[in-house]
Amino acid sequence: MAMKLLCRLLASATAICTLAATAHAADFVYTNKHADITKMCGTKPTRVAMIDGQGGDTWRKTSLAELRDEASKCKNITEVQYTDAGGDAQAYNSAINAYTAQGFDIIIAFTDFGDAAIPAYREATKAGVIMAPYFNNLGGEIGVDYSVNTYEDAFTEGKMFGDWVGKTVKKGNTVFLGGIPGAASSTAYFEGYKEGLKAYPNIKLLDENFIVTNWNPADAQRAVTGLIARYPKIDAIGADYGQSSLAAVKAFEQAGLAVPAMAYPGTNNEYSCKFIDQKAAGKAWKQFAVSGNTADIRFALRAALAKFQGTENNEPRAAVAYTFSDTEAGLDPLCDKNAPPDADLGSSLPREKLIELFKH
Repeated sequence: MAMKLLCRLLASATAICTLAATAHAADFVYTNKHADITKMCGTKPTRVAMIDGQGGDTWRKTSLAELRDEASKCKNITEVQYTDAGGDAQAYNSAINAYTAQGFDIIIAFTDFGDAAIPAYREATKAGVIMAPYFNNLGGEIGVDYSVNTYEDAFTEGKMFGDWVGKTVKKGNTVFLGGIPGAASSTAYFEGYKEGLKAYPNIKLLDENFIVTNWNPADAQRAVTGLIARYPKIDAIGADYGQSSLAAVKAFEQAGLAVPAMAYPGTNNEYSCKFIDQKAAGKAWKQFAVSGNTADIRFALRAALAKFQGTENNEPRAAVAYTFSDTEAGLDPLCDKNAPPDADLGSSLPREKLIELFKH
């Protein structure tokens, strides 16, 4: 999965780990609230390249479609090229160098390799390219190491989860599922989660560290099975990855226990449809989910395009996924039985384009 690889690779980036644990955006925009790119188009012909460190899954496919959809609104964007580095950092850096040599005006790159890719970003920036790494808040300097850097604000999302758990459960026990030990994104989510819980003294955090799952559904299910054996009562589970949360649901079901309240980002169609089916059977759990981060690439394009064209873009650097499901507010998740299991129906793609995308 795209999120799994990103976080695994970022976990070793010390600078990002420090930033993620201690900082969050003072200003952000929700991922379904978009500025009008047509006001940023300018007049200069523009060639755009996009590089994924690891593409191929439905999340990345949807994200690329979002980029193409956003770019289509500016007639002077004459080309959008794409490269999937296949998980190879050297291939990723080589793609940046190649697009730079070919004279592309904007290079957007998913931050799969964290700060390790900054030297390649810096060289492209020096060559006059508008270099736009996106999704994680990098440790470099804007204007020197890259031109723009829009990112997902995990701390704020984690805080939203903690606040929802406090309001919903009111009194009880909770844990938080993260990725691999020391992972930057997990740390940011967990710090936000703890911040959100501070206003609710009757909610007890059973472990002062996030629970390691390696962002692997099988590992997550084993970890939660162990938690069930260790703790007689778990009333809520926060997570930094939708697949981990789904694995927790399966662990409780296999143990013959009621599923606790769940809060998580990164929705997927399998999870949403499972919830809808269980609700119809009278077995639904309380749930809060945020979604829409396939649209983060739209923010990256707008920031880069405005920089290249000299037009105005007042959007903040940070984006926060919007509320996709909240049982306490009567908001059920979207489910499409004809869509792939890992499809994110929280996408900003027009529905007809999303359906067409799944046909290929």
